[in-house]
Amino acid sequence: MSDWVEVRPGSYHDSVTLMRVSRSLSERPDVAAAMVAMGTELNREMLARMGFGVPADTGPDDLVVAVRAESEALDRARDALDGLLREASRPADTGVPGTMAPPRTTASAAARADATVALLSVPGPHVFPEAMDALDAGLNVMIFSDNVPLAQEILLKEAAARRGLIVMGPDCGTAVIGGAGLGFANAVRPGPVGMVAASGTGAQQLMCLLDEADVGVSHVLGVGGRDLSPEVSGRSALAALAALDADPATELIVLVSKPPAPQVADLIREAARRLDTPVVFALPAAGEDDLTAAAEKTLKALRRTVPEWPRWKAARRPAPVAGRALRGLFAGGTLRDEAESIARDALGWDLAARGADAAGGHRFTDFGDDAYTRGRAHPMIDPALRLEAVRAEAGDAGCGVLLLDVVLGHGAEPDPAASLAPAIADAVRDRPDLGVVVSLCGTPADPQDRDRQAAALCEAGADVFASNAQAARHALSMVEGMSG
Repeated sequence: MSDWVEVRPGSYHDSVTLMRVSRSLSERPDVAAAMVAMGTELNREMLARMGFGVPADTGPDDLVVAVRAESEALDRARDALDGLLREASRPADTGVPGTMAPPRTTASAAARADATVALLSVPGPHVFPEAMDALDAGLNVMIFSDNVPLAQEILLKEAAARRGLIVMGPDCGTAVIGGAGLGFANAVRPGPVGMVAASGTGAQQLMCLLDEADVGVSHVLGVGGRDLSPEVSGRSALAALAALDADPATELIVLVSKPPAPQVADLIREAARRLDTPVVFALPAAGEDDLTAAAEKTLKALRRTVPEWPRWKAARRPAPVAGRALRGLFAGGTLRDEAESIARDALGWDLAARGADAAGGHRFTDFGDDAYTRGRAHPMIDPALRLEAVRAEAGDAGCGVLLLDVVLGHGAEPDPAASLAPAIADAVRDRPDLGVVVSLCGTPADPQDRDRQAAALCEAGADVFASNAQAARHALSMVEGMSG
């Protein structure tokens, strides 16, 4: 085997393009390992763990190509690289003769279409002028991008308010508008529930649980994870509440968020009291309903039956071992936060303590956090970092239970079980004592087919739950000394 490492200074490609190229190279015959990525610190660390030597002066604006293969395969990979980059970056062919060239600006695109929303997904530091162009064109804006400066978020939301528009985001991963899913969105039925979401995966969990109970959504208006912070002060959440209150198709509103700043929570609750439409709050934290309880409260408010939430039990039953820890590896930040809050309550952790040492070795990681997505696709698209973490935790004798989430829907990985199930099977083969629990957020109508994903994960050795809260409690029941 030989290694080829090349650095191309100032050669930018988006993270999804690079993920596709990395996969294409990895799947070639006689290629043992391949990674094509921007030279961010996180990507350089991952390359180092793969055994590749990257020049010390490589920076985040440089493209790094690293391939390990037999010599002839290495030559073929080198020859194929530029073609793969071009192919992965090429816009989709519409197949319509005489189709106009793509517009070059947001304003020109808006002028061509009868649109009300612009979805922006460009590197966060560069999103501000594009968002302002969209607002000036009279469009509401959904900003999928993360790493947008806070001051720019506030300026954009103030500009939107002056124009009677809404900025959804930054870091808005999920929205549903008039039945059309934007970003990461599940295939759910239309219905009477509107959502204001400062949490993408939190909204997806609620959508999927409600869909299981045959209740659909009118709109899901994401507002970005920082909207309920003291600095942003709920600017988009307040606008979204007012918009849903005015919508005749919305009978009940659910506001879902990571724990908001207390003063902003008070502001939002006061605004909700003034609406004609009832509001249910889903703020998974100590003293609040978890997401499953919030879904059940929503169903009861609509006078609908609360179903038994689906679960799939693996045939294997690992025995808990005293002193071993629970490790949560999540793609969804709110799902991680909910699971950690449940664990902290059950295990009696000091809420001020952070880190594995302070919590008896238990820890919960969000691989969708900004720190893990600079220069990389979101883990719901690119599972590489989390798969590496699964292998590392399984190799740690101090780990007794792995708790994972899998989030399905449009925009997410086409077949997450195809890579995760083998990793789970390898882990439990090497560690028969290791417990594995999966929280599976999806619907049977999702393109990945929830039930097929559940069957594959269950066959690999994981207990699978449609409710993230139930998954967390089951994982805790597998830790020595806990009861289910």
